Amino acid sequence: MTAPDELPPRPPFTPRHWPTWLGLGLMVMAARLPWLWQRAIGRGVGWLALRLAGTRRRAAEANIALCFADESPAWRRRLLGESFDALGVGLFEFARAWWGRVEPIRHGVRIEGLEHLHALRQQGRGVLMVSGHFMTLEICGRLLCDHVPLSGMYRRHKDPVMEWAVKRGRLRYAQAMFGNGDLRGAVRHLKRGGFLWYAPDQDMRGKDTVFAPFFGVPASTITATHQLARLTGCAVVPFFHRREGGRYVLRIAPPLADFPGEDAVADTTRVNAAIEAMVREAPAQYLWIHRRFKRQPPGAPDRYARSGGDSRPL
Repeated sequence: MTAPDELPPRPPFTPRHWPTWLGLGLMVMAARLPWLWQRAIGRGVGWLALRLAGTRRRAAEANIALCFADESPAWRRRLLGESFDALGVGLFEFARAWWGRVEPIRHGVRIEGLEHLHALRQQGRGVLMVSGHFMTLEICGRLLCDHVPLSGMYRRHKDPVMEWAVKRGRLRYAQAMFGNGDLRGAVRHLKRGGFLWYAPDQDMRGKDTVFAPFFGVPASTITATHQLARLTGCAVVPFFHRREGGRYVLRIAPPLADFPGEDAVADTTRVNAAIEAMVREAPAQYLWIHRRFKRQPPGAPDRYARSGGDSRPL
């Protein structure tokens, strides 16, 4: 199994990066607030973001309208507001996961399906844990590390201060972190029986993408799950996580059967279906502000086109 990763050196405190350092300082202070305060302030932050973040709000409106077209406009408006509440609380969850203590929230955690991971570990088989971009992603990843040695994949940041902060924060609990360009390291980790967690549900540029349905809408999706499983023989395990009030539920599903297959599109469709099921369990906690359907097949409409000065109405 891969040895624990080393902490990166701290970047210099230069004027160019002062805004990032200031943001990190606020994050560290936020991480130390009591959990009840974090939730209350987080909902306030979400309320403000809903009213001030026009571009992101319009992206969330369009996504919710596409994914829940059968629901009423009132239902979708309510989900939009709840999603921004969860977004605000999620900022504090990220801060606590990276810089704070999780002891106050450990007693309320419920984990289902942990036996699947224990069985795979006993077999010495690598495990690729697939999740979605939920606001609980970071805190639930840290909580799962109490039970299994988990590593992660992440998108590298151009800002050296942010790159240092992300990696340093996650290496407090993760065994190792692999950048999105370190395919060789990830493959080696899985072949040695390591556990690797990542979220393949964002629209990313690159040649290794296909259009696979997500809530019935074509979504540009990386084929990394299919490729890593073919290269390493690892098990692919969906990882569900959500917040219920002030407590957390983590659910590990059984490994996907007969995965990988021969068809990358079919496998990627199965992965998107698993993430869609996660979203339906906790729709308000999904990261709707990401433009998931930005790239579309030739001839398809622009999913985020504004009409009359606003986005597609809810």
